[in-house]
Amino acid sequence: MPTAWTVRAITRAMFPILVLLTLVEVGSGLVLNRFEAQLLRYPTLLALVPVMIGTAGNLGSILAARLSTAFHLGTLSFDIRDDTLTGNALATIALSVSIFPIVGIGAWSLTALTGMTRLELWRVVIIALLAGVCLAVLATCVTVITTYLAYQLELDPDDVVLPAVTNICDVLGVIVLFLVVQILV
Repeated sequence: MPTAWTVRAITRAMFPILVLLTLVEVGSGLVLNRFEAQLLRYPTLLALVPVMIGTAGNLGSILAARLSTAFHLGTLSFDIRDDTLTGNALATIALSVSIFPIVGIGAWSLTALTGMTRLELWRVVIIALLAGVCLAVLATCVTVITTYLAYQLELDPDDVVLPAVTNICDVLGVIVLFLVVQILV
């Protein structure tokens, strides 16, 4: 843990991470651009993209906050048998199973209201569910790994993990969504 929370210390710790995460976000935009034709062909997918990546980032952020709090309280160990670690990870994945079908219904409904839907409701819900659960698993892994790396590098997980998880989930969200779309559409 940093001994002093000064602007200088936080900036020194965060600047390289923020530069790296900026490059990650550029990568996300490039990946998204690669699928532009498919997004324009299926407007429901276009509506699904920001909600999918935002929800995955939110799930990772919730887990990151819980792990960071446990870390600061001294109740977190990075052992697979640690109830705090595995319980929160499993809860994150279980939450994804309940939330991502709602995300799919919402995206389909939005495009149905505008008359632009070209995919069936069931297909959009399945896409959202499969991509969402995969994203939740990946977000959980990224969160645990990033929290552990912050611990190893003696950085405050509150400063490092949330930005890393949300940015990485942006890239993974786009990639996972379009891998699932390639399989189901």
